[in-house]
Amino acid sequence: MSDSTNLTFRYATREDLPAIVALLADDEKGKTREELADPLPDAYYQAFDAMESQSTDALPNKYLLAILGDDIVGCLQLTLIAGLSRRGQLRAQIEGVRVSSKVRGQKIGEKLITESISISKSLGAVLIQFTTDKTRKDAHRFYERLGFVASHEGMKMALGQMP
Repeated sequence: MSDSTNLTFRYATREDLPAIVALLADDEKGKTREELADPLPDAYYQAFDAMESQSTDALPNKYLLAILGDDIVGCLQLTLIAGLSRRGQLRAQIEGVRVSSKVRGQKIGEKLITESISISKSLGAVLIQFTTDKTRKDAHRFYERLGFVASHEGMKMALGQMP
């Protein structure tokens, strides 16, 4: 898995969930938040099904996968959001960006973000946004190198404990 020139992209299916959760857990913060059980907890499948039920061709809420050979090596959740602000302009939201620790440093994350930008533009989005943990300094440099600007302060409120 060393030649990222053969990288392809596709949206996830339910069958991809174990690989996606493994990527989410392959991370300093994710390893404390995700549950790598076999079988996966039903909550992951329920969440995937909810995303699919919200998703349309024009307003997707999907996991975009980076595929190298037969392996899922990267993922992110891409959601297009209709709203009234900015004169009703469409925006894209990125969450859960992960690249396998086995292939980091091969520009897979850059290609995955670039693909999500391309999809977003093709669907009419005029803005792409995401949040990233303040402690992820390497990620901040990565996103800034790709042209993102830390123009807003993000805030979150936990509404309950994870099971």
